[in-house]
Amino acid sequence: MLEAMVFYILAAASVIFGLLLITRVNPISSAMTLIGVFGALAGLYAMLNASFVSIIQILVYAGGIMVLVIFVIMLLNLHKDDLQPMRAQPFWVILALVALFGTILGPILFCVLPNKDWTWGSLTPDFGTLMMVGEKIFSDFLFPFEILSLILLTAVIGALVMAKRKL
Repeated sequence: MLEAMVFYILAAASVIFGLLLITRVNPISSAMTLIGVFGALAGLYAMLNASFVSIIQILVYAGGIMVLVIFVIMLLNLHKDDLQPMRAQPFWVILALVALFGTILGPILFCVLPNKDWTWGSLTPDFGTLMMVGEKIFSDFLFPFEILSLILLTAVIGALVMAKRKL
């Protein structure tokens, strides 16, 4: 009973913070609500006994990535007249609603489809442990890991170039 209540509180918090994230005009307040979303997701991961993913969610996303996001927002040096509320166009609202209903009804149709034998692979007991994740990242996925770091470095340099043009 307590576990269900905590789940619903964390799920509601992530949805509320997500809605606040997309409705804020000020990018700093949007970044702060994104930290709230990351925190609620970390709580949900912890409830699933995925302690490594939960800790990484806090350290990497709510810590490191958000520092970079706020750093780039500060470098852009947006003024009050640059921050105008967005006006929704009907096409994009309809497209977003179709995508929302598709994500809600998709799994329901997936479970209801008859005559399908869905088999899932079994997990080993050490799946998701710190040692297993580290071994996979630094052996099998070392090249994509390094490419990702170069992509992030390129994004930060691009933000710096854009900020310098405005100064």
